[in-house]
Amino acid sequence: MAAQRKRNPNGSGTITNRKDGRYQCAVYVLQPAGTRARKFAYGKTWAECDAKRRELLDKVDQGVPVPTKSAKLSEWLPYWLENVVKPRRKLSTFDKYEGHVRLHLVPLLGSRRLESLGVADVRRFLVRLEKQTTAATAKESHRVLRSALSSACREELITRNVAKLVEPPRTETPELHPWTLDETLDFLTASRTDPLYAAFVLAIALGLRRGEIIGLRWSDIDLDNRVLHVRHQVQRRRGVLYDDDPKSRRRRVVLLPALCIAPLRWHRLRQADTRAKAREKWQDSGYVFATRTGRPVEPRNFYRSFVRVTESASLRVIRLHDARHGTATLLTAAGVAPRVVMEILGHSQISITMDVYTHVAQDTQREAMSHMDRLLRKRRTGRD
Repeated sequence: MAAQRKRNPNGSGTITNRKDGRYQCAVYVLQPAGTRARKFAYGKTWAECDAKRRELLDKVDQGVPVPTKSAKLSEWLPYWLENVVKPRRKLSTFDKYEGHVRLHLVPLLGSRRLESLGVADVRRFLVRLEKQTTAATAKESHRVLRSALSSACREELITRNVAKLVEPPRTETPELHPWTLDETLDFLTASRTDPLYAAFVLAIALGLRRGEIIGLRWSDIDLDNRVLHVRHQVQRRRGVLYDDDPKSRRRRVVLLPALCIAPLRWHRLRQADTRAKAREKWQDSGYVFATRTGRPVEPRNFYRSFVRVTESASLRVIRLHDARHGTATLLTAAGVAPRVVMEILGHSQISITMDVYTHVAQDTQREAMSHMDRLLRKRRTGRD
């Protein structure tokens, strides 16, 4: 009696011999939408078909979606945001990507399927978006699309990333106009009586970002050894203040200049007095710059105070972030090496320091040109 053929366990798929001589396997796989559907693969031999069946089963075990037909961008992009971006990137990054997906990518490219998306499709999308918005918005949407398609390549849904084959729109780098040294000194003089004076000193002397200043805790500062640790930043997203890692997740240690010590000591004394007056209303969160009840300062209120002091000193109003530009300009003018400037400001790449923050003051340029004049005169005089 012939031995009875054993059936494959449930979920392991099947292999059948087609009339045309090829072999066909069928496996239930996960779809991007979370459902399951039957996926077919073919081979000239049973062994070839079985290998493809095992590959599909491996993806089932790993929870990797395998569309039975190429997914539309309107299906893939939300899946990518929720399962790739959200668990690994910062909330601010997720919100920015989600905005580009919802407002630009899905409305203009959502009907295209991953496998059929071509270079011309991406190029037409960028041209149209640049006309509707700006070159900067189109460039950022291109970046989001490129990242999403790279994930699709890693999950073997497509074989190439067509967004990498299209150049993003060119954008003009905005000209920076940080305060001069005299304007900076005038601001510091006008802000001496402000409750956030110590914060303004840190912004100008160290170039700390707004969120990094608001996120400082007393445990991050060693006044005796003049050391400051940048470990957190406070951001407001979706109507909620929350504590986050610094930008690019770059925690750093910065040495405090002497001019920062006295304002911080004085600020700590004033905060102790505020805490005593608040009594049970005080929330002991440890923040250096806090409200009358101990909560972190609102980012918008911090900038409003900055503008109020600026206007009281009859200075031109600049962005608070431009104080970082000013810090880099002063450090560069003082001859500090770009690599050191990069570490102080917390840039992720030296190119950012070189491209954005090397606007040396005119006085320094005049000094450099005077050196050039002396060198050329000396050489010319020697030849005469």
